[in-house]
Amino acid sequence: MAINRTGFLQTNTGLEIDKDTEAQLTYTFDWSQWLPSGDGVSAIDYSVAARRNDPTPVVIETSGVDGDNTYVELSGGQANKVYIVTAKVTTSNGLIDRRNFRLNVLARGA
Repeated sequence: MAINRTGFLQTNTGLEIDKDTEAQLTYTFDWSQWLPSGDGVSAIDYSVAARRNDPTPVVIETSGVDGDNTYVELSGGQANKVYIVTAKVTTSNGLIDRRNFRLNVLARGA
């Protein structure tokens, strides 16, 4: 079951959230307000924009569909770097759309 992480910030460049370098967390998108009546999510494809020469890239551990929600579990990432995570959704009626968020990776102290 996906866990919806709170803490997404809406900025003038879109959604963003902070993640610790050691954290492995699940992030969820709720598509219910976007979906037309009678349609549902049939597939999701998450991707993370690759950074050149990144010694510790963000890794997609798993992703999937849970009703009108999609989720992605992420780990890794280099401290003080920003990654763009993109979700490409396909509905049972053949609609396709994309959403993304900025993942700010930080080395948080205790």
